[in-house]
Amino acid sequence: MSFNDSGFGESQNQGYSGNRGYGGRRRFGDGRRFDDRPKPVETGKEYEVSITEISRKGDGIARIEGFVIFVKGGQAGQNVKVKITQVGGRFATADLAGEGTPQPAA
Repeated sequence: MSFNDSGFGESQNQGYSGNRGYGGRRRFGDGRRFDDRPKPVETGKEYEVSITEISRKGDGIARIEGFVIFVKGGQAGQNVKVKITQVGGRFATADLAGEGTPQPAA
């Protein structure tokens, strides 16, 4: 009895090109990268956002259509206008540009 006859090892039909998850043609997101999608913000433009949390570095975190924006000097709970300073593949950075419209009390 040989090594492969006992059921161990790879068969000719299931190598790395088989449908085992890794190494095949399967890619997360159907091969699309987040970088390929149009961003909901543009460098130099102003947006009104609500800062919902604080990052590890102390910047405020806001989101527009799920796209993360790090706001320098922002505090959680603020509604502010921000000016986008840089747009990357997965997030943008912004500076405070003014006060936003106050939210009604809950």
